[in-house]
Amino acid sequence: MRTHVRLEVLAYELMRRPLVVRSLTVVIAAAAIASSCGSNGSVADSTTIVTETSIELTDTTSSVTTDTTAESTTLPAASSVPQPIVEPITLTPCPGSKKIKCARLEVPYDYENPAAGTFSIAVRVRPADTSPAVGPLFVNRGGPGAESASMATEAEFYFSKRLLDRFDIVAFDPRGTGATEPSVDCVDEIDPYFTADITFDSPEERQRLIDDAQAFNDLCEEKSGEILPYISTVSSARDIDTLRRALGYDTISYFGFSYGSELGATWAKFFPDTVRAAVFDGASDPNASYLQAGLDQAAGFERELNAFFDDCISRTTCPAHNNGNPAALFDEMMRRVERDPLFVSDKRTLVTSTVAYTAVVDAMYSSALWPTLAEAIADATKKPIADGTGLLALYDDYYQRGPNGTYDNLLEAFIAISCLDDNGDETVDDVEAQIPKFEAIAPRLGRFFAIGYNCALWPVKSKPKQPMTNIGSSPVVVVGTTGDAATPLESSRKMAAALTDGRLIIATEDQHTGYGTSDCVTDRVDAYLVDLEIPEKESTCK
Repeated sequence: MRTHVRLEVLAYELMRRPLVVRSLTVVIAAAAIASSCGSNGSVADSTTIVTETSIELTDTTSSVTTDTTAESTTLPAASSVPQPIVEPITLTPCPGSKKIKCARLEVPYDYENPAAGTFSIAVRVRPADTSPAVGPLFVNRGGPGAESASMATEAEFYFSKRLLDRFDIVAFDPRGTGATEPSVDCVDEIDPYFTADITFDSPEERQRLIDDAQAFNDLCEEKSGEILPYISTVSSARDIDTLRRALGYDTISYFGFSYGSELGATWAKFFPDTVRAAVFDGASDPNASYLQAGLDQAAGFERELNAFFDDCISRTTCPAHNNGNPAALFDEMMRRVERDPLFVSDKRTLVTSTVAYTAVVDAMYSSALWPTLAEAIADATKKPIADGTGLLALYDDYYQRGPNGTYDNLLEAFIAISCLDDNGDETVDDVEAQIPKFEAIAPRLGRFFAIGYNCALWPVKSKPKQPMTNIGSSPVVVVGTTGDAATPLESSRKMAAALTDGRLIIATEDQHTGYGTSDCVTDRVDAYLVDLEIPEKESTCK
């Protein structure tokens, strides 16, 4: 399966970023550093000189023999999870900020083998605006692989005033991501590795795709091989509990967007007694196989593409209207770029079919991007001279390419974490054997989701995860969105069903994640988090 197209970008970013037609300018916060809280439940104030205080973990359990190819991606029953000794960490003001606090937390590569090495996790905390605070709200914005410490600095962007008034926002970069050290580092430029034509019709074109994936993987192994076995979701979930203990809390609240729901569910599964409240927005099916998760996403993006066509048909001003047949114009565009990729700049990739598909997938995360896609399709089918600038801008938006041509390590960490977590296709032939299933469920986009060889060629063997059932011991809220391509509503419904007491709030929107889309959704989530007001088993906000 095409691993990197399962990136679950938080819809807020897609909707609220400054959008410039045909040049999607993304303002990305600087990589995050750390923070922490006082023993009374609110963030400790400090006027001391900024320092980074690390803690060391001492494993009190006996040595356990582990597979050297990867740390365990399963955990025993919650009551028997080893609890290494954790020393408190000290929060100090972040550089240039009087409000946001920073710290670093040392965690072992392998909790069962602490001598293997350590990660220095970057943490930031935004104190509650009122005192006393309800307590800490740990947050994650998705990925896997997205840095999340910036959510403390940019909390107003993600959360309502009510949550900011009552909670200390505790944000951190998961192991292998962002400003956490070491982090996954493979390549400086995306274009050489993810633009080859997936609609290959010759052995040479097929081999190009395989070679590109192998070259990317080889660089990941060369530059980050030491940490690749140790960045699983299970290990990051254990880091959440280590951070909780280092900050001195008995229980915490949690808010995870997109993949953050999977991370949060894993934490709640194995540390249920530490869960005060938890919200999973844009949740994936925690028990879907690698293949099924890909098929679900392919179907979700295809559905949203058809919704985009219907929307364009309804408006004669839509640039891709094409006399009421935007689907035909889309098909013409794909044939055009497959036959003759579009030139935009001698410093950038040609706009191949793969670039075009990536652009389309980017726009399906939120209907706010549909007008931009419509114009890009119209430009790419202009006669006599087609223009691929709009498609390339959406492609860049998908990979979060900065204005200066740089990238953070989201894609690299995403692939590394996904390939370690998912027990999926083991060979190139296995990948290609699934193509008919993807094309049957998603005639236009299926092949894009099917073709991707990175995990089949990944240097670290994955291990299957445990079944995720009876997650948590108290009510947990799941937010699902009717028009979510990345985590379709049915996936969020399955997450709610896997919880011991899941409560599903349905947002009626065409975008990924639902919090903040309406007062109805926001008020119900806020009432649950602040006052523990439990919503109905399933309710809909229209």
